[in-house]
Order: sequence, then structure tokens, then C-alpha cells
Amino acid sequence: MNISVELTFSPLQDDFESHIIDFIKSLRASGLTILENPLSTQVFGEFSQVMKVLNKEIEKAFELMDKGLLYMKIVKSDRSGYEPHF
Repeated sequence: MNISVELTFSPLQDDFESHIIDFIKSLRASGLTILENPLSTQVFGEFSQVMKVLNKEIEKAFELMDKGLLYMKIVKSDRSGYEPHF
């Protein structure tokens, strides 16, 4: 089963940029399909593989910061090829 995940990672500390950059670089290195925009990072792939990568990378990111938020939306389908039809 394929999924699409939208992530918004928000470290609540002064040096937040480096934490976000490191998190995105780790996701890029995973081999999954990653799309980025100024508001979120999107991850696409097979459910168990995506969740395995996210579990590892979220835990690592949280261990490296004092406080933070991660908003996550999961859709049951691969929406990586979505194009508006209007």
C-alpha cells in the first residue's frame, strides 16, 4: 500500500534552521520520493518503508533538539504525481 505524508517540522529554539535542514537531508538520503516547498516536506512511498524511515528520522531529530513540533498528515495513496485539473 502506498502513502503520501506531509510533514511540517518546527523546532522551537533559536537555531531551528540547522535542525530543519538536517532533517530534510536525511529524508532525501532515504531513497524515498521527496517533494519540498516553503511550508512543508512531502514523502511518498510504500507504507512500511515510509514509516520505517520516518520513525528513525523523527526520533533522531527530536533527540537533537530541546523542544519542537512535527505536524504530519498521511493519505492512503501516492499523490506525488498530482496535478490540478482546473
